[in-house]
Amino acid sequence: MDSSFSSIEIAAEEGVLTITLNRPEAGNALDEQMALELSAALRTARRAAVRCVVLGGAGGVFCSGLPLAQLAGYARQAPERGLAGALRERYHPLIETLRGLEKPVIAAVSGPAVGAGAALALACDLRICAESASFKLHFAEAGLVPPMGLTLLLLQQVGYARAAELCMLPEALSAEEALAWGLANRLVADEHLETTVAAMAARLAALPGAGLGLTKRALSRAWRRRLAEQLEYEAALAQIAAADSAHAEALAALLGGD
Repeated sequence: MDSSFSSIEIAAEEGVLTITLNRPEAGNALDEQMALELSAALRTARRAAVRCVVLGGAGGVFCSGLPLAQLAGYARQAPERGLAGALRERYHPLIETLRGLEKPVIAAVSGPAVGAGAALALACDLRICAESASFKLHFAEAGLVPPMGLTLLLLQQVGYARAAELCMLPEALSAEEALAWGLANRLVADEHLETTVAAMAARLAALPGAGLGLTKRALSRAWRRRLAEQLEYEAALAQIAAADSAHAEALAALLGGD
């Protein structure tokens, strides 16, 4: 266990690096500190001893997304220090590190994966979902644009019609629906999530690492060149949406509902 992190926990055993988002009191919200720590933890996974990475959340929640109070703070900043600046400096590097890591990454999803949390799960290579898992893109109700590569990831995984539905209608997608739509690789009872993920991670860790890394590189090659362009385009659109009065009103209503 590495004690140098304050918002995540990491543990390594038999070639598997497990990263746990550990702010359950905040729904494992992906604030800037957690994004920095996640990026750092994923960089340690480049070591030869690590053969597979598992990403999960503590307290029965995968990740509730960007904190609303943090979004409100961005709205008061100049564009270069607002939402677009934060995406470029903190969150884009996280997604690019996750996708660029030439090791298989499994998302162990229990409970909600909301907004940026959904982006984290979808940027992983494989997703094992507990029955309690759900996915929700809440950006439309906040007057924002899905960031962190979500539009591209969704198009590639579920097609345009379903991607549009998820992005434009802020309704939660159940674990069963995620499996049917192709967002989940496996669906298991909550009490079996840990053992199922551990078994898959062990199988992957036992395979020749170089071959798996090159396989991931080959799978990613078709779209990685487009990812940086899409991240930048989303950040520009996000800043436009964040500057609109409708976002401020929606955010105030959401904060007032807490």
